[in-house]
Amino acid sequence: MADETTRAEPEYVGFWKRVFATLIDSLILVAVFIPLALAVYGMQYVRLHSEGQTALFDFFVQFVLPALAVIVFWRYRGATPGKMLISARIVDAKTLAAPSTGKLVGRYFAYIVSSIFMLGFIWIAFDKRKQGWHDKLAGTVVISDEDD
Repeated sequence: MADETTRAEPEYVGFWKRVFATLIDSLILVAVFIPLALAVYGMQYVRLHSEGQTALFDFFVQFVLPALAVIVFWRYRGATPGKMLISARIVDAKTLAAPSTGKLVGRYFAYIVSSIFMLGFIWIAFDKRKQGWHDKLAGTVVISDEDD
């Protein structure tokens, strides 16, 4: 029996818009990291980094904090600042509702799979629903936000 409710197909956000959003998010991270590194280590950061003396700080600021920030943005805003700038949001691929926190955490860690030769990200350009491998693994899609 076919589903009797008809729902318009959402507008999936493609590769180049998502690349732009990622660039914006990366610039924001750099804008946070550099002043934070300078506040903690001063102008000695580069030397200390090359000597391996900033490893714990680097791990925390470059991996842990960004992971938490991204997942919190996804959970409460449906998008990172870059995706908000392009009026896009992440939704559950089946329901088009907000994904569960578990799906969002899975999506973040699925970036590791998408990073293999960047193929999982490039896949967005060719996929019918513009899903990267991380989207497919997490059961999410990125759509244009009709509210903006």
